[in-house]
Amino acid sequence: MKKIKMYTLSTCLWCKRTKKFFEERKIPFEAVDYDKVDEQEQERIMAEMREKGGGGSFPYVCIGSDVVQGYEPDEFERLLDCEKK
Repeated sequence: MKKIKMYTLSTCLWCKRTKKFFEERKIPFEAVDYDKVDEQEQERIMAEMREKGGGGSFPYVCIGSDVVQGYEPDEFERLLDCEKK
């Protein structure tokens, strides 16, 4: 299974929906609430996001080597289905 990692904001509705999407499907993921880490970690996260092709929008979801910004359930499904084939 592809590794799933996401950066979220603890107060963001779309971030909560993204987590729920994976939880309801029992798909394991790692989530980091950007707004709950220290400034140094925030800088590291933002650099990683930019390096992988993205800006500063949340949720930021990495599914394997693919990046999805925002709550995009159709794209999550597409990327996860690609893995099953």
